[in-house]
Amino acid sequence: MSTRPPMRARSACGPNPTRSIVGMARRSDAPVRRATQRVQVTVVEPDGVHRRPDQLATEEPMEIRLHGPGETPLPVAVTLRTPGNDFELAVGFLHAEGLVASVDDVVSVAYCLGPDGEQEYNVVTVRHRRRVAEQITPRPFVANSSCGLCGKATLDEIEQRCDSLAGLGPRIAASVVHTLPDLLAPGQTVFAATGGIHAAARVTAAGEVVALREDVGRHNALDKLIGHALFTGALPLTDEIVVVSGRLGFELVQKAALAGATIIVAIGAPSSLAIDAARRFGITAVAFARDERANIYTHAERIDTAR
Repeated sequence: MSTRPPMRARSACGPNPTRSIVGMARRSDAPVRRATQRVQVTVVEPDGVHRRPDQLATEEPMEIRLHGPGETPLPVAVTLRTPGNDFELAVGFLHAEGLVASVDDVVSVAYCLGPDGEQEYNVVTVRHRRRVAEQITPRPFVANSSCGLCGKATLDEIEQRCDSLAGLGPRIAASVVHTLPDLLAPGQTVFAATGGIHAAARVTAAGEVVALREDVGRHNALDKLIGHALFTGALPLTDEIVVVSGRLGFELVQKAALAGATIIVAIGAPSSLAIDAARRFGITAVAFARDERANIYTHAERIDTAR
């Protein structure tokens, strides 16, 4: 059963009026859809039953399209995401797919226009500087808790696109790792309202937050973060720490590797394939980073446990 968002037959994607790509990224921060939705909930507690308002994290499909000069925009994927930073999400996803390497590849990013000129905020089109139609392999499904990649064959494919990061990156103090959960908290505004959303952040080796993005999907939050870095010319993320609020899955490690991140820290548990990937790509993988504890699974030489 298809879960793609309904499309009008005459819809089209016009050029974005923003003059600079960085401007587009900032423009995408504007709230075009609410990140939360208010509902009424029946609460059952030991002292009785009562009704009260609650907030849910918004989850909506977004189709990502791509085209180059003289090409018709083609759908690449549909992802279930929390609205906000949609342009960053689109280019971050395309970066992980190997379709966008840098900000120089992107001519424009735009929401599609409906037949009456209305914005269709669940369809984003990226215009590439070069022709790309032959490289696009559409995914006719919704990406949810994973990015659609799995298995050892995928590790081989990514290794062809990503040099080992071993020997690169900073050496950080273990005390910085212990501060990361508290560093994320002030920027997790949607999580504070709903309790049900993921975050990904870029943090300096000294423990300063550079950027933070939230989304109902772990991979979407990281795609938004990487998209922001791409827009601002900050890739590769060699000298920073990538922090994720939930568990560490393989798709997060592969996206981090392709973004050049040398250290990834998760608040939750890792998967076996994530650790295999981190070891293979030369990434320091840290998980269960909470309550002033942390498990270092790979390339522990980047963590100074004496500080």
